Amino acid sequence: MVGTDRADRLMTRVGPGPAAGEVADERSETVEISAPAKLTLSLRVTGARPDGYHEIESEMVTLDLADTLFIGPGNGLIIEPGTTWSDSRGRGVSEGPGTEAAGVPAGTDNLVVRALEAVGRSARVRLTKRIPVGAGLGGGSADAAAILRWAGCTDLGVAAGLGADVPFCVGGGRARVTGIGESVRGLTHQAREFTLLLPPFGMDTGAVYRAWDAMLRAGSLPAEGSSGNDLEAPALSVEPRLAVWRQALAAATGVEPHLAGSGSTWFVDGGPETYGLEDRPSLQVGKASARLLRARTVPAI
Repeated sequence: MVGTDRADRLMTRVGPGPAAGEVADERSETVEISAPAKLTLSLRVTGARPDGYHEIESEMVTLDLADTLFIGPGNGLIIEPGTTWSDSRGRGVSEGPGTEAAGVPAGTDNLVVRALEAVGRSARVRLTKRIPVGAGLGGGSADAAAILRWAGCTDLGVAAGLGADVPFCVGGGRARVTGIGESVRGLTHQAREFTLLLPPFGMDTGAVYRAWDAMLRAGSLPAEGSSGNDLEAPALSVEPRLAVWRQALAAATGVEPHLAGSGSTWFVDGGPETYGLEDRPSLQVGKASARLLRARTVPAI
């Protein structure tokens, strides 16, 4: 699933080379792997299974926003915030400490740890977080998928056991995703740009799906396809502040934003300059601020 050129960019050995007369021991080298975010362009929830999983039909794409994993010999997981993110003009901007790493579990609940257990491997991992937590951009899934690629595991059943978005994140690109996420059919890459708005809070995906279940039982789900994302209405019921930021982005762009997965990210097609936002790093609502981010699609891994 990994093309040579693309794999070389996503997986690079780092650290000092061997001393004169020595032969490099590849087992002792650290490998750097990129873990790109995903964006859900459309999402239908087609049903709930008895085991609690939900069946979906979705189109997903990979973005140029990415975490980085440094994987080497040993054990343990270190999580640190990324030092930069790409603003609305595509510039690298310094970010305060802990912004993206805050709230990420470092124990057995972390998907990196679970992915290592799933493939029966041990490693010391330093995870640099740039994908916001709880933003609906698949940060944890991307990190788990990076571990599976490192381990050479292409079994989408193993990936699906870690999370519904992990199978897509293993290969990335652009794909139609069905089932509980384990069925991934690649689609032709389309070079696209988006403007993302990142509210100052995250969402609990499980809570959003439980709200969908409750709305289904109550017969209060919106008409199919009304928003392009069947989780939008349940997400708004879980977190009413989402509506405030949707309106802020709509007012700034003049178009109706879409919710990324279960949220909290809102997005519109086109880069920030399409809407005259290239000089605005964020939007304000009262005293609260939400970052604007330019994101581009990238091909399959």
